[in-house]
Amino acid sequence: MADTSAEPGATAPRHRSAGRYLWWLVTSQRWRVAAGASYGSLWTVGMMLPPYVLSRAIDEGLAPGRMPALVGWAAVLLGLGVLNAWLGMLRHRTMTRIRMDATFRTVRAVVAHTLRLGAALPRRVTAGEVVTIGIGDVAVISQTLTMTGPGVGAVLAYGVVAVLMLGVSPLLAAVVLLGVPLLAVLVGPLLGRLQGAESRYRERQSGLAARLTDLVGGLRVLGGLGGKEVFADRYRRDSRALRREGYRVGAATSWIQALGVGLPTLFLAAVTWLAARMAAQGDITVGELVAVYGYAAALVLPVSFFIEGGYDLTRGLVAARRVVRFLRWEPDTADGPDTADGPGAGDGAARAPEGPAVLRDPESGVEVVPGLLTALAAARPAESAAVVDRLGRFADSAATWGAVRLDEIPLRQVRDRILVADNEADLFAGTLREVIGGRRDRAGAAVDRAVHTALAEDIVRGLPDGLGSPVEAQGRNLSGGQRQRLRLVRALLADPEVLLAVEPTSAVDAHTEAAVAGRLHTARAGRTTVVTSTSPLLLDRADTVCFLVDGKVAAVGGHRRLLDEQPAYRRLVARGEDAAHSDEPGGTPAPRPASPAEESAR
Repeated sequence: MADTSAEPGATAPRHRSAGRYLWWLVTSQRWRVAAGASYGSLWTVGMMLPPYVLSRAIDEGLAPGRMPALVGWAAVLLGLGVLNAWLGMLRHRTMTRIRMDATFRTVRAVVAHTLRLGAALPRRVTAGEVVTIGIGDVAVISQTLTMTGPGVGAVLAYGVVAVLMLGVSPLLAAVVLLGVPLLAVLVGPLLGRLQGAESRYRERQSGLAARLTDLVGGLRVLGGLGGKEVFADRYRRDSRALRREGYRVGAATSWIQALGVGLPTLFLAAVTWLAARMAAQGDITVGELVAVYGYAAALVLPVSFFIEGGYDLTRGLVAARRVVRFLRWEPDTADGPDTADGPGAGDGAARAPEGPAVLRDPESGVEVVPGLLTALAAARPAESAAVVDRLGRFADSAATWGAVRLDEIPLRQVRDRILVADNEADLFAGTLREVIGGRRDRAGAAVDRAVHTALAEDIVRGLPDGLGSPVEAQGRNLSGGQRQRLRLVRALLADPEVLLAVEPTSAVDAHTEAAVAGRLHTARAGRTTVVTSTSPLLLDRADTVCFLVDGKVAAVGGHRRLLDEQPAYRRLVARGEDAAHSDEPGGTPAPRPASPAEESAR
């Protein structure tokens, strides 16, 4: 059968409920599922036929001593075995494709929605939950779809055996027809208990993963503050709670699996005992006795499928419920209309200014004049970072770009022209060229200019293969100052119309900072640039400085004029000057509250 299933990710997932999501995974590859169900049905039904053939061989060939009949039925039995082996192989291959397809569809749906959430992601869901979904829930969901193959075949096999048994004895047929549903009923309450325990276990597991992520990410800070043991104790306590919940899941699972093996075996014994008594009394032949035993033994497999299918479906619904809950999260309203730019794009959406325009933040009073280097200085770095978040549209605000509110402009247009360069932005694993290149390949001359501006030549020269050298995730094989300069290189290579840089030089020494400040002013001449800093070395190179007090503009002007006219600014800059001279090369900046833009980058 030709595979005409849709490419994974080509259709939008249905996330109104866990059941609908699983059904979407089935219908997205309906022909493959139909093929798997067909192979599974033929394979399972085929396992019910050998007992019938064996009974005919005994009654028509072995018992009366008819060799041709015995050989003929033996040949049929051999043919059934070969055919069933081939069907089993096809079933297994098809079900593997079904599982892989479901895995990729869920992964792509989760990744696509992660990108759609953007800056809202860290505020809506923990990293641990995303990891749990991407590793654990995806595998459970894909395993659930396996039941579409043998599950359908188990129902058909049950009916075929009932018909074959009816030809032997109506009493035995009645026992089979009533006994199999009874087995399913006995397991039902355990499946409900498992679903509750599995849900609680998954929730605790994602919470523990989130705590571990936070612990590892802040290990250096915790070590400096002496808080490692406190967080380690919390982790151990949560781990013990997760272990107890895991024991509850294991207890329910063990009973289900034990009953999945034990109940069919007891059922086989009961049917065989009844058939043996009937054979002893002459009600059925020896061949029919063998057939009844074969039917009952073969039924062990579909009955086990019934129980295992219920077990897989229960766990699959729990996992799908977590995926659905994640897919229901909506981006912040700051993300606004995410429509393509260009003529006619985004019905009802405003158009971005065609050229450079003033950026205004009414909440703070900051105005960014196009073509200039503007610095934001505040005693609390979080205040100036919050302004950047609003101007970069990472937070809800009434900020405007020209005469248009930022939140009315299609997000893609904003992201293409305004870049927030965060001091804590992620550095992904790859070669140095890939790390700084972003989403586009850059010419060698552009890379050299950006590296020169950020004073990062020593980083390139110090690595064994230069730009081709590997960089570990988060730049773990680099110092804090080197990571910061590489983030600046990446931002400069993006060459945005508006660059909003948060503390771009806080982790470097005073000499490096002074050089970077001068080169940044030159490299961005004629382009709009905003930096947040209290360093006099950087403030002195700015065309204009906005001095913020309690998140509001208290004064605007050149650095030296503010020094003369604003005592509070003078005290702030003097403190920044002391910090700048105390910095060591490659140092790590002091921690500060994370802003929404920083959280989105993480």
